[in-house]
Amino acid sequence: MAKPVLFSVDDDPSVLSAIVRDLRQKYGKDYRVMRASSGSEALEALRQLKQRNDPVALFLVDQRMPQMGGVEFLNHAMQLYPDTRRALLTAYADTDAAIRAINDVAIHYYLLKPWDPPDEKLYPILNDLLEDWHASYRPPFEGIRLIGHRWSATAHQLREFLSRNQIPYQYLDIEVDSTAAQLREQLQLQQAKLPLVLMTDGTLLEAPTTSILAEKIGLRTQATHPFYDLMIVGGGPAGLAAAVYGASEGLRTVMIEREAPGGQAGTSSRIENYLGFPSGLSGADLSRRAADQARRFGVEILAPQEVTGVRIEGPYRIVKLGDGREISCHVVIVAVGLSYRKLDIPGSDTLTGAGVYYGASLTEALSCKDQPVYIIGAGNSAGQAAIYLAQFASSVTLLVRSASLASSMSQYLVERIETAPNIHTRFETTATAVRGANHLETITIHDKKTGQEDTCPAAALFIFIGATPQTDWLDGLVKRDRHGFILTGPQVMEDGKAPKGWNLDRPPFLLESSVPGIFAAGDVRANSIKRVASAVGEGSIAVQFVHQHLSKV
Repeated sequence: MAKPVLFSVDDDPSVLSAIVRDLRQKYGKDYRVMRASSGSEALEALRQLKQRNDPVALFLVDQRMPQMGGVEFLNHAMQLYPDTRRALLTAYADTDAAIRAINDVAIHYYLLKPWDPPDEKLYPILNDLLEDWHASYRPPFEGIRLIGHRWSATAHQLREFLSRNQIPYQYLDIEVDSTAAQLREQLQLQQAKLPLVLMTDGTLLEAPTTSILAEKIGLRTQATHPFYDLMIVGGGPAGLAAAVYGASEGLRTVMIEREAPGGQAGTSSRIENYLGFPSGLSGADLSRRAADQARRFGVEILAPQEVTGVRIEGPYRIVKLGDGREISCHVVIVAVGLSYRKLDIPGSDTLTGAGVYYGASLTEALSCKDQPVYIIGAGNSAGQAAIYLAQFASSVTLLVRSASLASSMSQYLVERIETAPNIHTRFETTATAVRGANHLETITIHDKKTGQEDTCPAAALFIFIGATPQTDWLDGLVKRDRHGFILTGPQVMEDGKAPKGWNLDRPPFLLESSVPGIFAAGDVRANSIKRVASAVGEGSIAVQFVHQHLSKV
């Protein structure tokens, strides 16, 4: 935590130096002493302190200064720091003005020049003022502050990005949080483009992209080496498991993740059937633990970063990144997982991020308090989201195309949904439209059994309608099925023979693609079991095949 500031303002250099000397001598251990030679200079410094959210405990200001007097300065300073203790330095001839300032503008005290000896004439007074300040002081939030409004798609994207990357931040809704409006006015940012991101160093970002924010935060997006033994593309459970096992067994390992470690599983509100956690754990917690474990073994995690292509040059695999850079390696494990399919109905594109969300979007749960929300989907992710959102929303309605949940959702989730008083399931229904001026207001639902359509008020719609693998960057190189899932092991064989272009004496390993040294693990693999535990298992097993491949290269 930053030390509280003691701020002295005086246009006389000798007086300013003396007061700063005495303040540092007595309070330098516990406070940061700052100075300014004019009111305007001091106000500029205060705005920078406010942008960093640094506390100011005391203003000690000269009464007589050209252009801006002490009382005028304190009037302005109070708009930025209303709770800071305020004291005037004044000559004996100005005591009447100082007393009027106490009555008119709530100056807490005035001190006469000279204040020698400070042990008698300065420190006892300041001690009282500082003790009084500490009695009501509440430490400010130390982290990134984001000012936006609820229905901003950009603000939603930034919040999701920060949350999924485990970056502490404070969200201030400009429409409902008075602090947001005050801060915007105090920093004279009324014309700045929302959302605003205030960094801990005082830097202001106007509606930044996630890549700009990542760079400012200091997330690693560039590799430190040109070559690695093992490169893992995708940071979900399969990729994280592969990273942990690869690095722990001596392979120089880099993992590249497009968004944040954890992948789609990282957005799960609760995973209750993962071995070893009888009370369950959140996807974010699992992701954090796994990423920390991987880093402890020396894995380089590049995120957010994207892979756009790969080519083969002899025993090397050359991977091209989204920023144009290239990294080479012996082996690639593809663990990119899946992305939710887009909902193709009127209004869905324009309202995405403004009431229509893909995945659980846990950052929006509190915004749904005491309001009706809808979920499209019947898998485990949809069930977990329904149970989580039911803690906040007045009602949660699941829209399910089929006539039952049993075929697509784990039984423990089905039972909890059936017993939850504010979760309702509408079977054999589909959403046909979503509408709203600036944000989602209504959803139109078609009942396949009756043919009837209902338009219902909705605060949010969360979509889990199946997923597609992100494997276009492998097009023309690796064999995939018609949906884009990577074929591995026996699946790539052609009439019992190795696939065309296979140049090794052995057949492909169980998790190996049609290209030697390129493996697939987790949901991206054709016919894989779409569960967190199986993804973790495949990621760890893939590393054993990597060792066998490298031993023959």
